[in-house]
Amino acid sequence: MQEVRVITPATVANVVCGFDCLGFALSDPFDEMLVRRTAEPGIRITHNDEFNLTTDPRQNMAGVVAAAMLERADVDFGVEIEITKHIMPGSGIGSSSASAVGTAVGMNRLLDDRFSQLELVDLALEGETLASGSRHADNVAPGVYGGFTLVRSVDPVDIVGLEHPPLWATIIHPQVEVKTAEARSILPAQVPLKTAIRQWSNVGSLVAGLAAGDYGLISRSMEDLIVEPVRRPLIPHLDEIRSASVAAGSLGGGISGSGPSMFMLSETEVTARSVEKAMHSVYRQTGIKYKTYVSAVCRDGARVLDAA
Repeated sequence: MQEVRVITPATVANVVCGFDCLGFALSDPFDEMLVRRTAEPGIRITHNDEFNLTTDPRQNMAGVVAAAMLERADVDFGVEIEITKHIMPGSGIGSSSASAVGTAVGMNRLLDDRFSQLELVDLALEGETLASGSRHADNVAPGVYGGFTLVRSVDPVDIVGLEHPPLWATIIHPQVEVKTAEARSILPAQVPLKTAIRQWSNVGSLVAGLAAGDYGLISRSMEDLIVEPVRRPLIPHLDEIRSASVAAGSLGGGISGSGPSMFMLSETEVTARSVEKAMHSVYRQTGIKYKTYVSAVCRDGARVLDAA
């Protein structure tokens, strides 16, 4: 096999109460990648989009992952990677992890699928660490596995795929910049035990609600007492978006990753579309440019569409 075409989904990380451990995959938006085997050693990257991302393989997430895979597989060929990004960098819906995951999945097919899903998460983390400065898998795990995932550990990597009922996500991406490093630097170094216990309870009940298909429990569990309170000032009109979305029928939601995107979960597409209208009603008055998406929670992770 010489060339594969890969589709890689956007992802939502944290899922309100599950900081660095919960995430889910979206059907839209997604990135497209071509991963091609070459006789010449080395890694070459091109971008077919307007985001002006570096093509230096040492500084590009795809290049870092490709280098790790070539070394671990101990092969003597090179690789060309063409990336067409539809997930805007810095949006908070897993743009960097999509590049890392797409490379891992595409190269794995070129390598005759020698790596397991768990190993692909570990390899994709090489790129995600470059992007965010820390080793967290709540974007790359759902990017590989699809659906909802729980990251039990990153050292060693241990991922749990979670059962879940049909769910729809409505995303709003304000065109403001939130740097991941800054968003992580303001997190509290210590948390009161009472607060931690409440947070653990929310994570456990959210996982239980997903497994049971209990939409009421899912809704009650999406409460964050640790991260959101300190990040709220970075996310314009978060409270108004949540209030309007819940009034429109949403189960609840919050900040996607470190922001600036916000997500709201709903039981049906009809409700998710109503939530989108509610989001428009809030943001049309702000003067801030924004973009919205309505997407099913995707049960598939990155996938190879064509191979030759």
